[in-house]
Amino acid sequence: MVPNQTLDLTNKVALITGAAVGIGKASAIALGRAGATIGLHYHSSKNAAEDLHAELAEQGIRSVLLSGDLTQEDQANHVVDQLIAETGCLDILVNNSGGLIQRAKIEDCSLEVWTQTQALNLNSAFLVTKRAIPHLRATGDGRIINLLSLSVQTGGANGAGAYAAAKGGLMVFTHTLAKELAPAIRTNSIMPGTVETQHHEIHSTPEMLENYRKQTPLGRNTFAEEVASSVLFLASDMSSHINGALIDISGGRFLR
Repeated sequence: MVPNQTLDLTNKVALITGAAVGIGKASAIALGRAGATIGLHYHSSKNAAEDLHAELAEQGIRSVLLSGDLTQEDQANHVVDQLIAETGCLDILVNNSGGLIQRAKIEDCSLEVWTQTQALNLNSAFLVTKRAIPHLRATGDGRIINLLSLSVQTGGANGAGAYAAAKGGLMVFTHTLAKELAPAIRTNSIMPGTVETQHHEIHSTPEMLENYRKQTPLGRNTFAEEVASSVLFLASDMSSHINGALIDISGGRFLR
């Protein structure tokens, strides 16, 4: 029997880590508009998370604010447990939380920066996913979406090697989960190109961003909303037979 091919997420509950800004925010809006209740996780972006919570409420979208440092096991567990206490179930997990700690070539990268980068981008996804698996499995049709980075393809330009290594680990983690958790849970990943978000406002110069645009056949960088559309696709029944896959959203900047 062919599964119902729809983007409708009515009665679904989605946990989005790092949901306050950028791709996380765009994903929260996209999944919420499709009918899902949204677990809005944040760590340092409290004001932005509260603003998004209010924005979703104005659109009739239910969301739950969830605060925690996902590099700490007890706090990662609490985020999942709090959402379950509020909603009773979990259908979709979007591992979006992460970031670049510091640009440094490997020979200049301290162990502290390396360890912090792995913790923020890889360990956090491991901890949240581990806690979420029983709840996702209980639905019989759970979905996990991991957000990677184009640095997986490039090896991390301009001193982003530690970040690239962590995101590469997350790609392999996706493959592992896709084998271990199917058929009750489908796991896929998205590899965005250069996205016009706060991340690159902080870590990339205007000259770097313009150079990225020139390297892209479509002539521009990616918007967070375009990434969110793929998150919605993978979270929905439209992707019912996709498992262990990677969606590349870079405007053709790097072709595999």
